[in-house]
Amino acid sequence: MSHTPEVGRAVVTPMRVVIALCLVAPFVAMLWVGSYARTGPAFIGIPFFYWYQMAWVLISTALTMVAYKLWQRDQRARSAAKGGASQ
Repeated sequence: MSHTPEVGRAVVTPMRVVIALCLVAPFVAMLWVGSYARTGPAFIGIPFFYWYQMAWVLISTALTMVAYKLWQRDQRARSAAKGGASQ
């Protein structure tokens, strides 16, 4: 008989759903071209098409940072739960 090691299964938690939403939102915003394929309203003389995309660069950075911090928190909680269960 062969002994196969237990494989950790991916667990869907509310925190992981939030992480996924943080990472998917910029892709959806940029792939939905119809939402920003126009020139108005202008912001300090820059057409909407351009400043909307540049705003998403900053928003994407912030969302990625949030996702990373939430992932770290999730991993610490899982490690603590695993360590507490084995003791």
